[in-house]
Amino acid sequence: MREIANPTMLHDGSGWGTLAGLSAAVLAEKGFTGAPAVTVEDAPEFWADLGRNWLVEDQYIKPYPICRWAHGAIDAARDVMLAHKLGPGDIAHVQVNSFAEAVALFPGLPRTTSQAQYSLPFALAAYLVHGTIGLEQISGRGLADADVIAMHRRIDVARAARHDATFPACRMADIRIITTDGRSLASGDTHARGDRRRPLSEAEIAAKFTGLAAPVLGRARSEALCRGLIGLTAPGSQLGDLAPLLLSPA
Repeated sequence: MREIANPTMLHDGSGWGTLAGLSAAVLAEKGFTGAPAVTVEDAPEFWADLGRNWLVEDQYIKPYPICRWAHGAIDAARDVMLAHKLGPGDIAHVQVNSFAEAVALFPGLPRTTSQAQYSLPFALAAYLVHGTIGLEQISGRGLADADVIAMHRRIDVARAARHDATFPACRMADIRIITTDGRSLASGDTHARGDRRRPLSEAEIAAKFTGLAAPVLGRARSEALCRGLIGLTAPGSQLGDLAPLLLSPA
């Protein structure tokens, strides 16, 4: 199968839901109210929390462009690395424990971006070496990175029954890093960042948006769009006000 030049994870994302929501917002701003519907008139329990409970907040935002099932292990490693100020040269071995579906992800060295996106040990190795995971780590030269390949050999992954028990409501993992000076550093059970249980900050979300948008739209336009999108929760704001930034040619 031919490798895709600019891969995404949108095959299991919420792109169509976003289009539907934006279309509804634009129609509402223009005064469209729709026809009577049985779900509105005869089932008020579905609408009792309208305007108070935002289901979009139950979705997750991924810090890394890889399978969500691998994020718990990466965030567990992130916690340990930050807490103990470790660098890649400090790591002798990493033991990962997670739920069965995460453990079953591609175990070997990936030859394609798709394999890299669905490989817990490779993604973790890339993070441990580079402190981040972006397109450059899972495509092109990143797939043949000698430092990542060497780190990959130091990682073992095993299934843990307690993590199976919390899946799919949670996507948990824990890791233990053995350092080159003989320390054994455990993360404890770790929930992946990016949802209600462990949300990203507004600054982290904004940084992800501008980091992806700026190479295409330019930094000034991307930052203006970001401010406008965050400001949509303010009283009187309208999606239509963002139309010039959304629709102008790049």
